[in-house]
Amino acid sequence: MQLLENKIALVTGGSKGIGESIVREFAKQGAKVIFTYLSSEERALNIEKEIISEGNFAKAIKCDGTKLASVEILVNEVIKEFGGINILVNNAGITRDNLLLRMSEMQWDEIMDSNLKSVFSFSKYGIKTMLRNGGSIINISSIVGIRGNAGQSNYAASKAGIIGFSKSVALELGVRNIRCNVIAPGFVQTEMTEELAPEVKAAYVGKIPLNRFGQVNEIAKVATFLASDMSSYVTGQVISVCGGMNI
Repeated sequence: MQLLENKIALVTGGSKGIGESIVREFAKQGAKVIFTYLSSEERALNIEKEIISEGNFAKAIKCDGTKLASVEILVNEVIKEFGGINILVNNAGITRDNLLLRMSEMQWDEIMDSNLKSVFSFSKYGIKTMLRNGGSIINISSIVGIRGNAGQSNYAASKAGIIGFSKSVALELGVRNIRCNVIAPGFVQTEMTEELAPEVKAAYVGKIPLNRFGQVNEIAKVATFLASDMSSYVTGQVISVCGGMNI
């Protein structure tokens, strides 16, 4: 039996990186996966086609998670078409790195809207379909939200905010059998980290006990655990998938 058989999953930011890997893994595990994208339309539609060609289900929908009205419309469409949402993964996010003295108000606001407000928006409307039968919310934070990182005060603040938000939601909605957990990835091999200079990568690897960057599928496997009934007594937790950086 597949771990997520007969489950309806909504994944934000599912057209690349960690989000794409979660979408593919959830589909392999039997879930009907609806995932959002914003700018990568061709890539998102190709992912949808590939998953369907494998005999599984995925549907890509364009949505700006910073706009509450757009999120409400999307969630209502999903509920109407699929009958509800069992799993919500808030993955969408961006970076706008800069030293604090040079950081603009726009760089701060963009990060807070994309990384934190979107989590609020999708959670706010997503939980209404979970109130009767329960569900699992998985929010993707970062090791930077726990440890901080020079040049990323905006990003770190948004990711730390996700942790506080998630713990509050877990306390608030546990009585409704809605679980809310956080995955805090460390340095993972993605398009974003590919842009780092070789010497910067080497410096980061030197701080990781497992002596390598993580792979996106290693995050997706933890997300699958949290989405499945295997984690039915797990809520309000932050799982660092970081190769030991958070020891």
